[in-house]
Amino acid sequence: MTHDIFAHLRARVVEALSALLPDLPAEAFARVTVEPPREAAHGDMATNAALVVGKAAKLPPPKLAAELAQRLATLPEVAEAAPAGPGFVNLRLKEGYLRAQLPVILNAGEAYGDGAPKPGRVNVEYVSANPTGPMHVGHCRGAVVGDALASLLAKAGHDVTREYYINDAGAQVQALAYAAYWRYLQALGTTMTEEEYAQLIPGGLQYRGDYLIPVGEALKHRHGDALAEPDTPHGPGMAGPDRWFAEVRETTVAMMMEAIREDLAALGVRHDVFVSEAALVAEGMLERAEAQLSAQDLIYRGVLEPPKGKTPEDWEPREQTLFRATAFGDEVDRPLRKSDGSGTYFANDIANHLGKLARGFDALIHVWGADHGGYVKRMQAAVAALSGGRVPLEVVLTQIVHVLKDGQPVRMSKRAGSYITLRDLIEEVGRDAVRFTMLTRKADAQMEFDLDLVLRQTRDNPVFYVQYAHARCRSVLRKAGEPAPQDLALAPLDALDDPAELALIRRLCAWPRVVETAAAAREPHRVAFFLNDLAADFHLLWNRGAEDSTLRFIQEADPEGTRARLALVAATALVIRSGLGVMGVTPVEELR
Repeated sequence: MTHDIFAHLRARVVEALSALLPDLPAEAFARVTVEPPREAAHGDMATNAALVVGKAAKLPPPKLAAELAQRLATLPEVAEAAPAGPGFVNLRLKEGYLRAQLPVILNAGEAYGDGAPKPGRVNVEYVSANPTGPMHVGHCRGAVVGDALASLLAKAGHDVTREYYINDAGAQVQALAYAAYWRYLQALGTTMTEEEYAQLIPGGLQYRGDYLIPVGEALKHRHGDALAEPDTPHGPGMAGPDRWFAEVRETTVAMMMEAIREDLAALGVRHDVFVSEAALVAEGMLERAEAQLSAQDLIYRGVLEPPKGKTPEDWEPREQTLFRATAFGDEVDRPLRKSDGSGTYFANDIANHLGKLARGFDALIHVWGADHGGYVKRMQAAVAALSGGRVPLEVVLTQIVHVLKDGQPVRMSKRAGSYITLRDLIEEVGRDAVRFTMLTRKADAQMEFDLDLVLRQTRDNPVFYVQYAHARCRSVLRKAGEPAPQDLALAPLDALDDPAELALIRRLCAWPRVVETAAAAREPHRVAFFLNDLAADFHLLWNRGAEDSTLRFIQEADPEGTRARLALVAATALVIRSGLGVMGVTPVEELR
């Protein structure tokens, strides 16, 4: 755990309040915050303490703010404390206190910003793409957001497990097996056309991409023509599904998941656990969930009202097994069983979440596409019921990504047949650019991934701008002979007195707070925003040095001042690397 100056000053504010208001209990100060002010001209920090405590203290907030400011002004860290507005206090910190944070950063290294260990275990489930084809751009955004969020939570001190849920028990996987069987027949040399085959199978041929050709070849290599009907007018033809379906489905899912794991590895995304929906169903997890919910009288037989938009003529009321989701805030109760007795998609998801709870997680977080937004309340209702309200389920929704080149939407992938694959994107711009760019917008905001911009070396490209700042830091440190950070931590720092230098130090000191607040908000894009601001501060100082020789980092005539400035450069490089580490991006040593 490293020093967070905002948390430190908050503790000082609470101490001052407690001295002013000794009769108030500790919980009265729970909503006290110390944050950056809305305008930098107001100081380094602002606290709402008088505003949120005034009522309990039976004092006008402006009066309490004035008394609090007097006390805070005496602190050794504070240069100035001034009441403001309806009950705020603005704080300006002493330059010496700010400079003293550089040794803290240098001694902590990339661990600077690590939070104190948090109680409980957090499960973050992300990607969880159906194993029906290559990963596409939509999967990519969820994969990066989920992976960065897991890293962010871990840096903030949480015990995190990264999980992938394999949807391998539904109708889509059945359709995939039929599509793979078609590729198998092709490998055997059938003369049947694609459309003729589509007429023979339930739902038609849904997956037509070339990515299933290797599956067909693998099935031929393993089984020869044993899974086909050899003597048909077309040569090898379709045999009864009972002869081939289970084997084809298992082989196809296994090969698709192998390809997905390779795609994830290419993106630098890792999971600790892969959980199979089919395995959960086979283990009876759905029945266990039903038994647990039934024991709470949360399952009944009933008839749902027609869905919105349905008329009585096209709605057939049918008695179903229902879960009382409305008891936990959902709009309607939800079906658990289909007419054939098998579990609904929702029921199987309940089984998945019971499995998570059985493994002892204290908080569950999902990263889903925005098209799943209507599914959130029912899953939160199910988890509340299964955990007795003890375990929260949070969902981060990711919006669609539009890929542009030359200002126009990119054509679809030939290999996938209908969409842009993740591999297409990585091959075009590189893994690090993909990951960084996917985090330059809030997850639930639509974004345009401009291939030309991502490769451009300009200020408008945040990937380049941040990496350039790190490369500049490293060039300075190489020129100085690679001084050890721990040695620079001992440098006298009084020479760092220019406003641009102090502004950079202030930004560095904000990193622990960014980690804590971004993790609490489940918003890893805040790390990208912070790094962009940090890079701007550093580039400004670099450019000032071109105009004012006294601000250049290395000055042979001023060895002590040089050591101080090198300490600042080294601390900047460390914090950039720390932030890029959360994002899963490799910092560059130099740009060409």
